[in-house]
Amino acid sequence: MCGIAAYVGKRNALKVLLSALERLEYRGYDSAGISIIQGGIKTFKTKGSVEDLRESIPQDIESHIGIGHTRWATHGVPSTRNAHPHLDCKGMLAVVHNGIIENYASLKEELEKKGHVFVSDTDTEVVAHLLEEKFKGDMLEAIQEAMDSLEGSYALAIIDGRDEERIYGVRMYSPLILAIGEGENFLASDIPAILPYTNKVIYLDDGDIVCISKDSYTVMRDGKRVEKEVHLIDWDVKRAEKAGYKHFMLKEIHEQPRVIRDTLAGRLDLMEGKVIFPELEKDERFLSILKRIVIPACGTSLHAGTVAKHLLERYAGTPTEVVQASEFRYSDIPLDRETLLIAISQSGETADTLAAVRKAKKHGTPILAITNVVGSSITRSADYVLYTRAGPEIGVAATKTFTAQLVLTTLLALYLASLKKRIPLDTLKEVALSLADSPSLVAQILEKEGEIRKLAEKYVGVRDFFFLGRGINYPIALEGALKMKEISYIHAEGFPAGELKHGPLALLGRRVPVLALVPRDRVYEKMLSNIKEVKARDSEVIAVAFKDDLEVEKYVDRVIRIPPTLEEITPILNGVVVQLLAYHIADLRQCEIDKPRHLAKSVTVE
Repeated sequence: MCGIAAYVGKRNALKVLLSALERLEYRGYDSAGISIIQGGIKTFKTKGSVEDLRESIPQDIESHIGIGHTRWATHGVPSTRNAHPHLDCKGMLAVVHNGIIENYASLKEELEKKGHVFVSDTDTEVVAHLLEEKFKGDMLEAIQEAMDSLEGSYALAIIDGRDEERIYGVRMYSPLILAIGEGENFLASDIPAILPYTNKVIYLDDGDIVCISKDSYTVMRDGKRVEKEVHLIDWDVKRAEKAGYKHFMLKEIHEQPRVIRDTLAGRLDLMEGKVIFPELEKDERFLSILKRIVIPACGTSLHAGTVAKHLLERYAGTPTEVVQASEFRYSDIPLDRETLLIAISQSGETADTLAAVRKAKKHGTPILAITNVVGSSITRSADYVLYTRAGPEIGVAATKTFTAQLVLTTLLALYLASLKKRIPLDTLKEVALSLADSPSLVAQILEKEGEIRKLAEKYVGVRDFFFLGRGINYPIALEGALKMKEISYIHAEGFPAGELKHGPLALLGRRVPVLALVPRDRVYEKMLSNIKEVKARDSEVIAVAFKDDLEVEKYVDRVIRIPPTLEEITPILNGVVVQLLAYHIADLRQCEIDKPRHLAKSVTVE
């Protein structure tokens, strides 16, 4: 997720773009850049913040047209050469991009054969060279032809150094808005960028191509002009940064359908029934004979690793041990060259997880890092890196990064199972199709948010909360309890449901509600039996169950419905439910949700 800003009008474009990018830094902050037209294209970019960019630009430059970008790296480490904008070979076209070009590698290879020379490691630079190749005098035609070649998700802003009047924009599965002013017009990834200048906004749709000048705009789709409704925005800047949501956490919960799509992008071939990880291809032989996996992680990442253990053992048949990273460094867990250590860390800077990585390196154990931050410490220490592509997560409580970890580790389990020839093609395709469908299933849950809010109202005053699950959903019970603790300050515990009678039942009663994760899976009947045990102790039971499950209603007090899906996908859906419940209880308790007390986003000390 990156921030795009574009301006044409009566003001100094540099000042407008720098101001807009500062308000978009929540979308990305590892590098930034601007291109303006002043007798041709002039580009300024740098690794670091927008303030670093501001300090690098001479004060005497003025232009009335330009594009800008603040980056969250997905391809290529954060650096000046990988910062946007990217230019074509002739330096006549400049492009900024948000999203992922899935087929950039094949396009790059084709363009290099035609003599194009690339100077960055990004997927975005392909777009600039492709436009150069397609341009025959009409930019709109060139853009349409380029779109026919591009696969993936992208929002683009484009300028041509030969044209000081117009900026072009494209939206395809990544956000882009058109903002209308008096004698000036804007493109941006999000509303905060333009609020100081105008409150008139057009929301572009997938497939839209827009051309703006200072006094006019045109929106095209499939070669035809389309009329768009103008919306008036009444938000203040702070609310706009959250896209109208009350908290960043809620915004990030609602971003999860997009996050799943981005994490899957280019990694899943549904027709062939194939998982694609170019990052791992060079060592497929080692991975195909892998004897053992160890996963050190902390907090939410630990729960994602525990879900991964179920899938890695079920499909790849590889014994997998999940260990709290803070304990790993002091343990005597065997490490060798036939073991793969999978280090999961949202930030890539988690101190205990990094310590586990360093310990593994001393033993020559290969390391695979799963993280959300390109260029983070863990990526520099690992032998292989897989990125979750969730974009910046502002709320301290992990939500979209957790879901991205679940999606990515599910893909990894299928990939290893395929290498080991342990999974029938029909089974792989079935799971892959369900995974590809999960964004729409999560969206269905988000549409029912109001029902979860009403349910939350009943439990605002409780002091204790239990979360129960079995099998692959036990880690989601742990995650639900963690979310409840960290943002609502309610004492909560997650248990494997079969463990209740070994002690925890003593704590149950009328004042201790229990949330039970009860999808129709291999442990469904066992979960119903455990629910009956809970009801016999007078605790209220909230079931999270499939929407077509009528049986469960006989044994519980309330039901939160989720769409039916494969067992392997249920942790993703159940994870969203427990996030929403914890969020709304915390909001009703008027807690500081985005910055819960005593906690930090990245734990960089032991």
